[in-house]
Amino acid sequence: MDRILGLRKRRSGEVARKRLKLLLVVDKTGCSPELLEMLKSDICRVISRYLEVEPGKMEVGIRKTSFCGSEDTIPALYAYIPIHSLIYKGML
Repeated sequence: MDRILGLRKRRSGEVARKRLKLLLVVDKTGCSPELLEMLKSDICRVISRYLEVEPGKMEVGIRKTSFCGSEDTIPALYAYIPIHSLIYKGML
């Protein structure tokens, strides 16, 4: 029934894969999981002032990426933020 409704439980392999990715990011960038959670919380709080978002499905992380076509890589912050509604919640 959950599959029909689009709901599914996370499998232990998926959870382990996410944890491993987080550990690799922490190791490569020196950014702690606590800092990433604080960033996620702050980003969610600010964006929620303007849009309805799904905080439980948000992902925030740091990746190594090239900058302006350079061969060198730098850490870059990325965020995946599912938007529940595009209705502007601020004052008009």
